[in-house]
Amino acid sequence: MTTASEAGLPFDRTHFDYSPWSFWADASDEQKQRQLALQRALVGARPDHVLGDRTFISELAAVQTDTLELGDRTYIAANAYVTGKVRTGRDCTINPSAIVRGEIRMGDAVRIGAFASIIGFNHGFADTEVEIFRQPLTSKGIVIGDDVWIGSHVTILDGITVGEKSILAAGAVVTKDVPAGVIVGGNPARVIRSRFASATAEATPQPLEPKPEPLSGRLARFASTARVQAPAILARSWNPQVADGLFSDRPDAAPTVRAQCDAIEISSLLLGRAPDQLPVDAQIVRLQSYQDPETGLVPSLGVDGLIETPTPGADLNDGEAAYHVECVGYALDLLGARFPHAIRSVVEMSGDDVVGFLGSRSWRTRAWGAGHDVDALGTALLWNLDHGERGAFEAYFGWLFTHVDPVTGMWGHPRAEDGLLQIVNGYYRLTRGSFAQYGVPLPYAERAVDTVLAHTRDARFFEPESLTACNVLDVAHPLWLLRPQTGSYRSDDVRTLASSLLDAALGNWVDGEGFGFQAPSSASGLTGPSAPGLQGTEMWLSIVWLLADLLGESEALGYRPRGIHRPEPARGIPLDDFVRSGVVPG
Repeated sequence: MTTASEAGLPFDRTHFDYSPWSFWADASDEQKQRQLALQRALVGARPDHVLGDRTFISELAAVQTDTLELGDRTYIAANAYVTGKVRTGRDCTINPSAIVRGEIRMGDAVRIGAFASIIGFNHGFADTEVEIFRQPLTSKGIVIGDDVWIGSHVTILDGITVGEKSILAAGAVVTKDVPAGVIVGGNPARVIRSRFASATAEATPQPLEPKPEPLSGRLARFASTARVQAPAILARSWNPQVADGLFSDRPDAAPTVRAQCDAIEISSLLLGRAPDQLPVDAQIVRLQSYQDPETGLVPSLGVDGLIETPTPGADLNDGEAAYHVECVGYALDLLGARFPHAIRSVVEMSGDDVVGFLGSRSWRTRAWGAGHDVDALGTALLWNLDHGERGAFEAYFGWLFTHVDPVTGMWGHPRAEDGLLQIVNGYYRLTRGSFAQYGVPLPYAERAVDTVLAHTRDARFFEPESLTACNVLDVAHPLWLLRPQTGSYRSDDVRTLASSLLDAALGNWVDGEGFGFQAPSSASGLTGPSAPGLQGTEMWLSIVWLLADLLGESEALGYRPRGIHRPEPARGIPLDDFVRSGVVPG
């Protein structure tokens, strides 16, 4: 068969660019080989691009995608403009001059008419003092089901789900979800009739009613928004005028050691790289320079942004320096580096010293603080392994196993003034630095689940307006950590709680600013601990993952904590000696 192009017709020299569906049947061998060569070049340059069998992309199209997955026999025609993260099923066609941008997922056999616009993102415009083009983008994404016909000049706005076997009539402006199997048209689009009804039956046009968004879709939309806005969130907390540039928790706050680490955690989680404000090597050198070579601890930053002079003989009783052992150590780990020095005050601790240290903590009056100290000691032991210092692990775990309360499954004592708050919050800190960090099974796991769930019934801490990142993390992480040992034990209660807390958390994101440490209060608004900052953002991002994973939906987020809240053990330690001695159950 001779095509119009091969016949030399003067106005059909780009035949397949505008009629791509006949390419693999009618194109010449030379044309086919050229198309395959171009596809190989694209996939070779962009490994996140996957092209199915007998796909076609016109050389006259603008394809500027971050991710592109085309199913078998899918075509992109001339003058189409395709950007972002686009995934299609089989037998899809993006016709001439169609626009497909943002995070777009299509099923099989989706046909997109000429000049249609499918836009999976939006401009922020809340701040009237900032020009719209300077405000951060948001992206919820668009999902299109199987066997959908999208007519010419249709516009689909961000956040829309189009049900399978539906038809979007030419010129429709789709502002709400489209049910499966209907024909819609108009501006805004309304249901004209169902394809499943009699062909002669006429339905009265009705406004499209939004349907509940599945949790996976809501999570994917949240994560996409967070990734798009992450650079702006980091930039608002960066002060280039202090000590060659430092992060603060919020624009109105002084720089701290923790803020540098929170920025690295957020950037690694959402962007897969170090913050753009400084070269990676410079960030590593700065964090390593904070460590005092004599004690191995990290002091605080002064008002000038410079590290304070270390206190001679400082040890883990300095609470802020003890926390810096954790946050700086994990920030360096995310950057591919380590502390240059061992934590000397821990290296020098004998087994008796460890037992004395743990026994002297404030278990009766402030179990949260005691758990903090256990966490700091366990993390110092972890980093010391990098320097060949094994430390008194037997004494560390031995004390923990012999001092846990078999009734609560926890350490410490409740207090009249705040109920179970201290022991539950202390349980998170203690288990994070010990059992979670080293992959050691927990004692009395079901009793611990009971205690955590009982604590969440205390309205003082779990009403929507009183939620803090600390209190929610300190129940989400233990329930997640205990699940492999407890299986289905009270699983319905855990799922109900996780769903409620997750719903509250997702609603507290502030565009372009992230999360506040505390949930917004109707009385105080976004001030004080409710003001968005790096600490709240880093903690709530991890909380959202933990709660989503308890519900089996964490994959929709597309991220997984990698730093201080990582779900996997940071380092295995040899437990054979512990098991033989009875310190750790076999």
